[in-house]
Amino acid sequence: MVHTSILTDDFAQAASQAGWRAREAALVAGHPVVFIDAAGRCVEEWPNGELFEIRLDPAQPRESHRIVLRELASNAA
Repeated sequence: MVHTSILTDDFAQAASQAGWRAREAALVAGHPVVFIDAAGRCVEEWPNGELFEIRLDPAQPRESHRIVLRELASNAA
């Protein structure tokens, strides 16, 4: 039996591009996006370029589960 994986370089690139397109669409629509940065921090990015290091507390209701730890250097020009 031959094992074939869909996890090719082309697939990884297409998935990465789809993620970037979704990020851009969310920001354009006025929604913040949350991601893990290269330093392993949970970061919330707002459409105006503001960046915050956050922590999510699953014990809190959805409306208040986001805890801002600090503001990060902004991407805004």
